[in-house]
Amino acid sequence: MTRLGCPNQTYQIFDFYHVTENLKIFADAAFHEEIQSKEWFIKARKTLKKGNAKSIINQMDELIAPAIGERCQIMVGRRNYLLNAYREGRLNYAKVLAQKLPIGSGAIESLIRQVVNLRIKGNSKFWLKNNAEIMLYLRCQWMAGSWNIFCGSIFNSFIKPQTA
Repeated sequence: MTRLGCPNQTYQIFDFYHVTENLKIFADAAFHEEIQSKEWFIKARKTLKKGNAKSIINQMDELIAPAIGERCQIMVGRRNYLLNAYREGRLNYAKVLAQKLPIGSGAIESLIRQVVNLRIKGNSKFWLKNNAEIMLYLRCQWMAGSWNIFCGSIFNSFIKPQTA
């Protein structure tokens, strides 16, 4: 982490763009007119980015109150998604942005594509599931710089086997 200039703290957040997809679905169900839906969505998105998720949830509750039927079910489902994420403390986008860290999962998805899909998968490469998982684990140990510790723990387990 020091090599990258990143803080040693970790943050668990929901992907901002996936959360805003839920906001958009909520807005489309809450408003009959596209203009109202779009206006609310844009404001809600900015509010979320500023770290005010609780105020969005309160607004959602107000919009749900008069709703009925399928519209109401859609709205409650999307509000519950945000409410659960909020309770878990995973909507702290302002804090993460202040650290100049990404709020989307694009970097992780790209890394998975590069490491897993291009190195493990490919033409003429066939893996049993367990073997592929082992190879990924070994690669993670190497990349994390803990290869020597990992190998040492394996050698020690042969010297001093644990009895069950």
